[in-house]
Amino acid sequence: MIIRSKAPLRLGLAGGGSDVSPYSDLYGGLILNATINLSAYCTIETEKTSSVSIDAYDAGFHGACPLHGEWPQGAELIRGVYQRVVRDFGPVPSGFRITTYNDAPAGSGLGTSSTMVVCILKCFAEWMNLPLGDYEIARLAYEIERKDLGLAGGKQDQYAAAFGGFNYMEFLQDDMVIVNPLKIKDWIIEELESSLVLYYTGRSRSSAAIISEQQKNTASGNVSALEAMHRIKQSSRDMKLALLKGDMEEFGRILGQAWEDKKKMAGAITNPVIQEAFDMAITAGARSGKVSGAGGGGFIMLMVPPARKMAVVQALESLPGKVVPFQFTGRGAHAWRVYDTDKVSSVWKP
Repeated sequence: MIIRSKAPLRLGLAGGGSDVSPYSDLYGGLILNATINLSAYCTIETEKTSSVSIDAYDAGFHGACPLHGEWPQGAELIRGVYQRVVRDFGPVPSGFRITTYNDAPAGSGLGTSSTMVVCILKCFAEWMNLPLGDYEIARLAYEIERKDLGLAGGKQDQYAAAFGGFNYMEFLQDDMVIVNPLKIKDWIIEELESSLVLYYTGRSRSSAAIISEQQKNTASGNVSALEAMHRIKQSSRDMKLALLKGDMEEFGRILGQAWEDKKKMAGAITNPVIQEAFDMAITAGARSGKVSGAGGGGFIMLMVPPARKMAVVQALESLPGKVVPFQFTGRGAHAWRVYDTDKVSSVWKP
């Protein structure tokens, strides 16, 4: 039997960082995000063995290990999900081969790692018939990544991947999360797609150091950083209203102000590569923009009048990075089965 799963990556539109503890525990966080048609993928192929074969293209790892033995170094996300599933729900039915890959590189600011955890977990849930809804998948993925594996970060990415679509999320004490799906009119979504340019700087980054500095600033009561985060949280409320009304001018203004506030949260959030892309885009006609994710590299979202979009795209194409076309998608993580393994193998395997 073959089980496959797919989970969408996300753009963080507003409120980024307010979902990270201790800020979310002390003040409550608010996030506005939306999933796009770039995804994480996972395939599990059951085998009559007592071993696990791993092809983690997203992590650059290929190897194998005993089903109940020591896991090799590498493919930590797969290991984390597998060990948690076995611990909470019992052993898997058989040996298996697992393959994972992403449409975007790690460290791109689109939530690739957390989305991959959701995707892998969704694949195991389908295989083992686990009664896990969207909230349960997202919460378990968060615990695997942040607590079991000790990887720094917030909470929004797991919930965005699990639910899909445009969501206004509330982050409260004790890791409580409330996801409020937004019903956005089609013309507003199309206008927003027409007004956004997604540019990959070509520089991946580890978000851990940036997030750690944000956490220290919150814990120490750094007044400037805290006030900036309060404004970033408020930008989620304001941007939600602008989006629901289809006010693209206000949406762009909030996006730009949120970027200015975000840069006050940690020193490594911006750099000359990012600034050069912003300068080039603004000169060509972009109104505003921000980095998606923690900062330091990855993808930049730029708000552009649709009539100036190609001018901005052409200007950015002179830089080492690349413009990536995208559309918003409303579907969250999902999985399916392929039962006729022999037939599938004869068609798809060399």
